[in-house]
Amino acid sequence: MLMQNKPKYSIFKNAFYAIEGVKSAFESETSFKLELFFGIFIAIAIFTLPLLFSSKLVLAVTAVLILIIELLNSAIENLVDLVTKDLHPLAKNAKDMGAGAVLFAVLLHLGCWIVVIFNELI
Repeated sequence: MLMQNKPKYSIFKNAFYAIEGVKSAFESETSFKLELFFGIFIAIAIFTLPLLFSSKLVLAVTAVLILIIELLNSAIENLVDLVTKDLHPLAKNAKDMGAGAVLFAVLLHLGCWIVVIFNELI
């Protein structure tokens, strides 16, 4: 008999699983903690600076995007570690590509800040 690893759908259970995932990332992932920490200051800056609503929205969305991609990166790293503890080029590639996705999200966010500052504050 094949056991399925998929629970019966429930919006409340799924929300609980999502919260558990974020909690797990917070407890075990230093990068996620740092991004949340800096995110507090970023959020304060976004909502206190005299910016257009559209600029605030772009900055907020790209800040949250970093957290989303970090969660996906952490999931990739956990899955790779589950499959193998050996040093394997494909395992390294998977982890490096996840980290690369986070890097691109951070660069996108920084780029948005640069554009907003030059268009609205300088």
